[in-house]
Amino acid sequence: MTLRATIQEDMKAAMRSREAERLAAIRLLWSAVKQREVDERKELGDAEVTAVIDRMIKQRRDSIAQFEQGGRADLAAKEQQELAVLQAYMPQALTQAEVDAAVEAAIASTGAASAADMGKVMALLKPQLAGRTDLAKVSATVKARLAQPAA
Repeated sequence: MTLRATIQEDMKAAMRSREAERLAAIRLLWSAVKQREVDERKELGDAEVTAVIDRMIKQRRDSIAQFEQGGRADLAAKEQQELAVLQAYMPQALTQAEVDAAVEAAIASTGAASAADMGKVMALLKPQLAGRTDLAKVSATVKARLAQPAA
């Protein structure tokens, strides 16, 4: 079953079981997916739905930090609950060892030798790792690896 279909089924299940908070979070997600489908005039695949979820997770994390900084624990708790629902739809996160292995393989396949080649390596890694790890950390890993002299 596709991720899109899973979200729809979970929305129906939350309606049946009268889980108001979970239903609200799933409806926000469904709305974002549908909006992107309307904007792009096509049905989204799993990778594109994952990108929508990833963006929503980043928004929730930012909101939580701002609410906690502003002393609004009630709003931070609501965002935290939405974050938990959204994270359930994300694929299993990669370990640092798996990320390092992917970086090494990408560097080897592109023949990257310096920081100037970082764009080629990231272009190869981005579709593989999107939604499964923080791409900013991957970028830092690639930059550090390319800064080292070849062994």
